[in-house]
Amino acid sequence: MGRLLVTAIGSLIALIFVASATTEARSRTVKFDLGYPAGSIIVINNERALYYVLGEGKAIGYPVAVGNRKELWTGRTFVSMKKKNPWWFPIGGGRPHRGGLPSNPIGKRALYLDWSLLRIHGTPSRGSIGSAVVNGCIRMLNEDVIHLYEKVHIGAPVIAVNRRADASKFLKPHVSGKLPAYSRKPRRRRSARR
Repeated sequence: MGRLLVTAIGSLIALIFVASATTEARSRTVKFDLGYPAGSIIVINNERALYYVLGEGKAIGYPVAVGNRKELWTGRTFVSMKKKNPWWFPIGGGRPHRGGLPSNPIGKRALYLDWSLLRIHGTPSRGSIGSAVVNGCIRMLNEDVIHLYEKVHIGAPVIAVNRRADASKFLKPHVSGKLPAYSRKPRRRRSARR
């Protein structure tokens, strides 16, 4: 029952966003004060929503599709690359889809996360927005991903949480205090004796 309620709420939020998708971006500005700096991207999985933080307690909200149960992710990463009209290369092999075509599964824009296969990208499958059906990526309406693409900078933090109450979990990057393996103390050079 709880999962059905969460799904219904997520679908309702998505329908509200989709219904207003043709309006100006200002109308999508929402109250959002979870402590993240301006320029951050926050994905809240159970809301099926992505928020681009504007600062001063505000963000632009977008409806999204998130990963299915086996592929849903949480954590902190960053935008490593941006592409207009990206090509799609099927993971299991097969013929790639040229960028810019209406049938391209990753739509008109893509924001690549970390050095992984995860992306925030568009989709021609408008009906999938508001659901949990994708293979780990965050899927947006093409007009929304184009709007977001223009605002996001390389290196922007991307945080995904399952629910709003978990948002502070990744507020600060974790620093272990341990030296990385490659930074061992250099050996002292022996002076050459003659």
